[in-house]
Amino acid sequence: MKKTGLYFGTFNPIHIGHLVIANHMQQFSDLDEVWLVVTPQNPFKTKMSLLDNRHRYEMVYKATEAYPGLKPSDIEFELPQPNYTIHTLVHLQEKYPEKNFSLIMGEDNLSNFHKWKNHDVILKHHEIYVYPRVESKPPSETLKDHPNIHFVDDAPLMEISSTFIRKSIRKGKIVRPLLPDKVWEYIEEMNFYK
Repeated sequence: MKKTGLYFGTFNPIHIGHLVIANHMQQFSDLDEVWLVVTPQNPFKTKMSLLDNRHRYEMVYKATEAYPGLKPSDIEFELPQPNYTIHTLVHLQEKYPEKNFSLIMGEDNLSNFHKWKNHDVILKHHEIYVYPRVESKPPSETLKDHPNIHFVDDAPLMEISSTFIRKSIRKGKIVRPLLPDKVWEYIEEMNFYK
């Protein structure tokens, strides 16, 4: 059974920090592949700075095409909104019974995991791969020692934010080194975030 890690994000835009983490998880854990799941715009929360779903998916596609173990996913675009991870997991398991789905999250998200809808069900049926964050409070003891939670300790610490990138582009700064080349070119061509 293929082990597939799900790395959720708005990817607005996807940057090298996202790629480094996704690639590290795929190469240095027992995950066979990592899907970068583009989170759709919540219809109840319209954010001016959030690009259209299709454009964000296109950037993830461009960023991952050179990495055979990384795949873009728009699976949540077809699901009812607002979306909960538990619903996505159930949907994916039905659609791809031959795959074993796990979650990838930062240590900062793990400390709020108990607030997620049906978090206990998720933890019972799915593994969670956790990458370190510079600023995050340590997870509770129950989560720290849970057999389904794996801390990928040697993952590089990435402190690049999409917000910083968007603000910098708006100010006319060159942030090209923070973005995969094809993503930078797409942003330039489409005149995004200006």
